[in-house]
Amino acid sequence: MIGRVVVEGLVAGAAGVAVMTLGEKVEQRVVTGRPSSYVPARVLERLSGASEQTGARSLALNWVMHHGQGALLGVVRSAMAHAGLRGPLASAQFAVIRLTTDQVLENATGVGAPPQTWPRGELVVDVLHKGVYAAVTGLVADALAARSGPGPGQRHAARRPGRVGDVGPQPRSEVG
Repeated sequence: MIGRVVVEGLVAGAAGVAVMTLGEKVEQRVVTGRPSSYVPARVLERLSGASEQTGARSLALNWVMHHGQGALLGVVRSAMAHAGLRGPLASAQFAVIRLTTDQVLENATGVGAPPQTWPRGELVVDVLHKGVYAAVTGLVADALAARSGPGPGQRHAARRPGRVGDVGPQPRSEVG
């Protein structure tokens, strides 16, 4: 199951980051006119100890970090889907994971500043793009995980439908 979670997660994350990137390019060219961000490249340079790059080398590092992080985080959303955490609420939870991962990496490396210090317009744009990423990644991860049937959490919830208490844990033999 772990191999399937990883592969499906990489696929879901890659799809999510592709759609997010397309949305970012449309926003930059049609709506805001803002330039491309090289924050992903700077974070990767700091994490790897590489010297700061410019031009085509910086663009290549930017794409590696931007798409690599998106694909890798898709594995978390795939694990959620396989556990039975599916749908819009799970994708909203995952959006928080994505935003938090960005901020930890950016702030720990000294490349970024806490979001509460950003201009509000930039913050809104970033949250919207990460929301798109989380939604698309979730749709793909959920669809792929659904091929395996309900996850353990879904099976557990089905034991007593509705919002009820006193539903003990599933027997180990039913978890899979």
